[in-house]
Amino acid sequence: MTAPLLSVAGLTLGYGRHPVVEGLDLAVPSGAIVALIGANGAGKTTILRGLSGLLRARAGSSVTFDGIEIAGRAAYRIARLGIVQVPEGRQVFANMTIADNLRLGAYLVPQAAEIARRRDAVLARFPRLAERLGQQAGLLSGGEQQMLAIGRALMADPKLLLLDEPSMGLAPLIVEEIFGIIEQLKAEGRTILLVEQNAQAALEIADYAYVLETGRIKLHGPGAEIADNPEVIAAYLGAA
Repeated sequence: MTAPLLSVAGLTLGYGRHPVVEGLDLAVPSGAIVALIGANGAGKTTILRGLSGLLRARAGSSVTFDGIEIAGRAAYRIARLGIVQVPEGRQVFANMTIADNLRLGAYLVPQAAEIARRRDAVLARFPRLAERLGQQAGLLSGGEQQMLAIGRALMADPKLLLLDEPSMGLAPLIVEEIFGIIEQLKAEGRTILLVEQNAQAALEIADYAYVLETGRIKLHGPGAEIADNPEVIAAYLGAA
């Protein structure tokens, strides 16, 4: 049986002396969408920060990525290995142009021709960005900024894409468009760990899902199975 691209065992994370996530175990197979759902404050964003090296894991934690132990490594070293995060709230560089935001996503790529190839691919995926490359990113709509944040991440050609609340603050039609893009990325072979409060949308596209409650995994299983779980329906999908 093939080992997962990302394997997490006993991950403990916190701020100061207070643990937020304790003893977390999860796996992300190559080419899959794995969803992590839960209420506000459950620790979802904290987990992504830990996986990307922005928050140091506590002793006893193990995070193996593509066969390499990465717990405790600096964020820039983890990024070099191919883990790239699209942060909550998009966090584009508002005073910089769309073109410059995209260029920053490829800061580890030395070849100009490869940067141009990746940019062309991103702009083909997001034609609205192509129409206004010289515009400041802060003037884009929320949905367009989310597209830019995803495009910036794709400029790094990640092995694992961490998506943190991509639907946050967006209109329903834009949410549908963003989730369509996520499905396209999976069809192209991308591996995605999706943190999302919109449980219904996440479970519709997830191969596998984990339900997080106060820093611990409460349930896990195939996305369709989790979507049919009565506890999940009552807590996140709305009881009939």
